[in-house]
Amino acid sequence: MKTIVKEDIQSAIGYQGEPSPWFEIDQSRIDGFADATLDRQFIHVNPEQAKKTPFGSTIAHGLLSLSLLPYFAEHFAIKIEGAEIALNYGFDRVRFVSPVKVGSKVRALSRIVEVYEKNPGQIIIKFDITIEIKGEEKPALVVEWLTMQVLN
Repeated sequence: MKTIVKEDIQSAIGYQGEPSPWFEIDQSRIDGFADATLDRQFIHVNPEQAKKTPFGSTIAHGLLSLSLLPYFAEHFAIKIEGAEIALNYGFDRVRFVSPVKVGSKVRALSRIVEVYEKNPGQIIIKFDITIEIKGEEKPALVVEWLTMQVLN
């Protein structure tokens, strides 16, 4: 993880961290997410019924793919020297481009597009992120993700 000092936060714009490792989406993860969110639509949790759809298998919830951002961020985030905590601040744009079929592998690519101090000691970092699906032309999703680092 790259560390920068507060005075140099603007230098982070354009920074691209390493792509995250590939992460496999298996049926047990999809089922666990369905249980946690109470979204048990058959396309996610019923392999037999899902085979009859144009996807040919179950697919991950779009929000499951999105929820992996904190895990992926370990590979591309920056740390501002003196930051006590990093928080999820929100999203400016989220698009679910392609379904993630069970057994697929996904990874994140990112670029920092904006950095600013919202309030004294509160630094907002905006990432432009693409979640790729291994072997697929189109990504699973694209997102503009905002994080906040709170300095001590």
